[in-house]
Amino acid sequence: MKNYNHYNYLADVFRYPSDKYIDQVNKCGDVLKEKYLSAYNSFSSFLDIINSLDSHEVEELFGMTFHIQAICYLDLGYVLYAEDYKRGEFLVQMKKEQEKVNNDLGVELADNLPNALTLIPLLEDNEFREELVVRMYIPAIESMLKEFDASRIALKTKVRKKKQKVLLREDMQNRNAYQYAIDALYKVLQADFNTEKFVDKKVKTDPLSSFLPNCEGSCATPAPAEKKEIIIKDL
Repeated sequence: MKNYNHYNYLADVFRYPSDKYIDQVNKCGDVLKEKYLSAYNSFSSFLDIINSLDSHEVEELFGMTFHIQAICYLDLGYVLYAEDYKRGEFLVQMKKEQEKVNNDLGVELADNLPNALTLIPLLEDNEFREELVVRMYIPAIESMLKEFDASRIALKTKVRKKKQKVLLREDMQNRNAYQYAIDALYKVLQADFNTEKFVDKKVKTDPLSSFLPNCEGSCATPAPAEKKEIIIKDL
């Protein structure tokens, strides 16, 4: 049976930095170096930056990336659906899955990235775990990576200048540091899960369709004949 405990180490990377944060990210680096060399090659750039900063600078970098004037956000439902009602549906279902396995969510939401990652090794249904990651986690991580594009950051900066008199740390050094960590996570997810398994290029299926049914046990994808599919017709 495949071991998914390395996601607990990856989860620590995306928690608000504590006094143990530097040690935690270096431990994560050791784990990736041993099992996921391609991911480690990305993560090592993150480590170089983090290990060059003091604790205050690390906190500031984390805040500027994910909280204050955020480049991207850590709540997967918001990343996927923004203010659409499906964000709430996804959060409700994630909370149910977290409660089933008694995962400690701390003060964050059930779909916050660290909580989403620590859920992976706790799930007992392998089919559901794979579908959840492929349909929900990986698309969210892809969206997060896109937010680090220079043109997107420039646009956000322009908008913020119009909304507030003072722009905090507009030219913040190392502002893209977490891009390397997110990219490393993306590569680990791709290595662990079959990204083609739930993808049909001819059919566009709502990723929530199999995640939201009122199911008592597994919420894994039903048999193909039972799926609700939206056929994309050529215009």
